[in-house]
Amino acid sequence: MTSTKYKVFLLLLRFMGTDKQLLVKGIKSFGYTAFFMFLSPIVLYQAFKNQEKPLFWPVLVIGLFLAAFAIYKGFKSVNIMMDALFGKKNKS
Repeated sequence: MTSTKYKVFLLLLRFMGTDKQLLVKGIKSFGYTAFFMFLSPIVLYQAFKNQEKPLFWPVLVIGLFLAAFAIYKGFKSVNIMMDALFGKKNKS
């Protein structure tokens, strides 16, 4: 049963004209996004847990940077996936 679903999925990808290399790049990018989405709250939690320590500000800045980077990477990943599935939009 699953092999039939897989064949239908591959047929759909071929019919849509999907760029498979770009699709793999988008999936990898989503993996990195998920990593940073889990890492940044952990770093921020550690920073707020140790507010009286001298490394509070550097750890807080790193956590905020990681959170902003996760958001940026998420939008970039969605953009890559959209280009892979639907093709690039012509600006003419």
